[in-house]
Amino acid sequence: MISPISEQQMRKVRWLLTCAWLLLIASLFYDPISPLITTANQTWSPFRIKPDDCIPVQNVCLDLQPYPLGAPIFWGMIVPSAIFILLVFGHELWRRICPLSFLSQIPRALGWQRQLKRTDSKTGKVRYEIPKVKKDSWLGKNYLYLQFGLLFIGLCSRILFINGNAIALGLWLVITIAAAITVGYLYGGKTWCNYFCPMAPVQKIYAEPSALLATKAHMSEVPITQSMCRTITDGKEQSACVACQNPCIDIDSERSYWDGIEKPESQFLYYCYLGLVVGYFFYYYLYAGSWDYYFSGAWAMEGNSIHKLMSSGFYLYNQAIPIPKILAVPLTLGLFTGLGYIFGTLSERLYRSYLNFAKQKTSNLLIRHHLFSVTTFIAFNLFFIFGGRPFIRLLPNFFQETIDVLMVLLSTLWLARTLKRDPELYAREGLAGRFRKQLLKMNFPLQEYFKDRDVDDLNPHEVYVLAKVLPGFTKQKRYEAYKGVLRESLEEGYTNSASSLELLRQLRTELDISDAEHRNLLEELGVEDPQLLDPSRQRNLENLVRISGYRKALERLVYLQNLDTDTASQQLVQAYNISPAEEREITQGFDRDATLKQKSHFYLDSLDQLLQSYHNLNQRCLLEHRPAVSLLLEAIRRKKKILVLALLEAIANLNSNEGNEIASNLGKLAPTVLQDILEEPNSLWLIKISPSQIELLNQPSANSACSVAITVSEIIDTLTPLLQEPNPLIQSVSLYLLQILDFAASRIYAVDIESKHPLVQETIALILKNTQSQPLANFEKLERVIYLFNSDFFQSLDNEILMELSDRAYVKPYLENEHITEAGDTCRELLLLIEGYVEIRIIHADQSETVSSLVSGKVLDELEVLTHTNLTGTITAKSSPTRVLAIPVDTFDDLMERDRSLAIKVLELESLRLKGLLASN
Repeated sequence: MISPISEQQMRKVRWLLTCAWLLLIASLFYDPISPLITTANQTWSPFRIKPDDCIPVQNVCLDLQPYPLGAPIFWGMIVPSAIFILLVFGHELWRRICPLSFLSQIPRALGWQRQLKRTDSKTGKVRYEIPKVKKDSWLGKNYLYLQFGLLFIGLCSRILFINGNAIALGLWLVITIAAAITVGYLYGGKTWCNYFCPMAPVQKIYAEPSALLATKAHMSEVPITQSMCRTITDGKEQSACVACQNPCIDIDSERSYWDGIEKPESQFLYYCYLGLVVGYFFYYYLYAGSWDYYFSGAWAMEGNSIHKLMSSGFYLYNQAIPIPKILAVPLTLGLFTGLGYIFGTLSERLYRSYLNFAKQKTSNLLIRHHLFSVTTFIAFNLFFIFGGRPFIRLLPNFFQETIDVLMVLLSTLWLARTLKRDPELYAREGLAGRFRKQLLKMNFPLQEYFKDRDVDDLNPHEVYVLAKVLPGFTKQKRYEAYKGVLRESLEEGYTNSASSLELLRQLRTELDISDAEHRNLLEELGVEDPQLLDPSRQRNLENLVRISGYRKALERLVYLQNLDTDTASQQLVQAYNISPAEEREITQGFDRDATLKQKSHFYLDSLDQLLQSYHNLNQRCLLEHRPAVSLLLEAIRRKKKILVLALLEAIANLNSNEGNEIASNLGKLAPTVLQDILEEPNSLWLIKISPSQIELLNQPSANSACSVAITVSEIIDTLTPLLQEPNPLIQSVSLYLLQILDFAASRIYAVDIESKHPLVQETIALILKNTQSQPLANFEKLERVIYLFNSDFFQSLDNEILMELSDRAYVKPYLENEHITEAGDTCRELLLLIEGYVEIRIIHADQSETVSSLVSGKVLDELEVLTHTNLTGTITAKSSPTRVLAIPVDTFDDLMERDRSLAIKVLELESLRLKGLLASN
């Protein structure tokens, strides 16, 4: 709701509030006006002292004198207003108007921040960078405990020293401002807000997962969301994020909430905070012996609180207990804080037991979420029973009751909405938001279908239904939209190549995108940007925002101010906290993306590397493992085709000279792949590309010969990157071949593979439990998949279906002259010969006999499987051992119904077989 307000307007609001706050602080040191308003003879003033009213404190009427209004206003109006803003409007308003946050940014605005000298080891270039809190440092790991500790100390100090003493309150606020400015000098970004501010835990509790009127950052179309750091350049608002915290509440509060909900510090914070709030307010009763002392607001009016530090800290049952107030306050608040934590953790156990008893399956995460939400609801209403009450009691009864009802109503609405949230709903909404963004990029007029509603308000189901009825939203368009969502999800660190299959499953279902197409898209993205799938690169939304801000600022300087890339980068690297490695990568990427020609040269380099990998796997030492190697070679062939298609698209869009250069280089590199593409029936490339460029593409390769043999280490270097492929079959085969070539190295790599796929896990387990390389036969599931892939019958199947088929198949061993099947038997299995060779003997009706033999890789009796008839011949093993992969008929029938490509492939094979039989007759 607030985030769309421009930074220009919010700066004015911040200046106004900051000046008002500083004026209030100044009044705490010198205030000649308040005593005139609070004296007893000012009968018109609602703030005057009433001598006739007795406010009992430990059974003695409090003697009040005219007092400054600064402290009551701060405690009774400003603090409650902040809590109200957080729950209703969210941190996206509070963080943008908070005067303390604004003041902490003074060093950055003046360019006075601390800088650390860094020397690039590669170039020797000296640079200066503004430090950030490291995530693995003590502060990075324990900042919530530190902030809660500061909050605890602040509340104790408030009761003991600050509440009614204007000078003490003023000094406390001045010291806090000085601390915020000092942290702003020492560290970049919002380090004060994120790591030190005692108010931050309160913000986290009331503003997460989302305020009542907050915007949903994960569904937003704008790049600058919620309370993200902003700057204004040339009149335009830009991100100023330096990724000082991950995850960051300023970018997406709900993401921050779900990311940290299961951490012990979150549990500590929520339950201890509730106990601290109860203890803070209840102490006034324990100290005074009645509630009159608190509700009258006298605690903010008495100016001699420091003189009472050694007086009795408790007064119960008309009896003062001789524990000094300076000890009683931390004891009370500490006791209630501890009880809050104990009660909270006990509530989790009881709630879990209740759900188990009711046979309701609820995750521990949702159990904690429900209790956190109830905790916030109780804390908010408890606060407003007490917070601001001295001022509220001055209003007429109607307004008092209206405020009470409003607070309960708003908090109840917040609770009802928050309890419905869960990580899956958040993920679905995020995917729908990304998908809607892709539709808008593709210029689909979504607004025309919802004239009375904002497109941003559509729920995920409505977005998907709308997409299905959009005219022109073809299968290819769905494919492109899904690719855009996948790319964005990978860039933001929302998912990785290993987990994307499961996380994006619902979106694939809605768009009718198969798992095989998903893997193909991963392959395409990996070819277009290899770093996108690099598991060693820790991607997250915060870094993406920081780097995107730097990239846009760089583009502005290069294109609008005509600066060269190096000069422009030097002006920006410090502001965005860009490391030397990031600068090299971004500027190189910036230059590469600047023109299509440069991007094409990048693809040519990648294609050259693929060709080298293809050659490295076609080696004599791998001949006996050809079935496994052929699977990797097929994967490389697919990648080569993707690159070639991208290059053909570039050639079609470049001018003739640049296009000719790329076409010439491509023709020399990939003549075989080009021939397959250009000779496809009705190939569009023959129309898109000029005849002269077609000739360049079809030119004979000048140097098609390459070295026959390479070292084993070079083959290993080719296999190692394949271990990180998103396809589990590629991973497993690469690991299997690696353990053949270098078993010790394979054990090391196996430990680092993150894939949870059963096939990969089975391969890893077998390698780790042995001390030497194992034959393919010992990798039972992998062997079945490899032989299925190498058979003519199943080669065209998607890898996922091959793996599923292998799960339902089994291997049967036979000895020489042992019958595999008998003529006349009922056909129950489709048989694939994987080792040895067999003889097939068929006796015809005229008693003539036909004898034929088959070698490994061939399918036996497939026609009988298709027609569900009895076997016409006897199959005998003619070598020992002979092994056959058996697939039950029911399994094969189920697969035929589900996979159209298999059905077509089977029809083609059987048609060729029948033609052969007819020709022989």
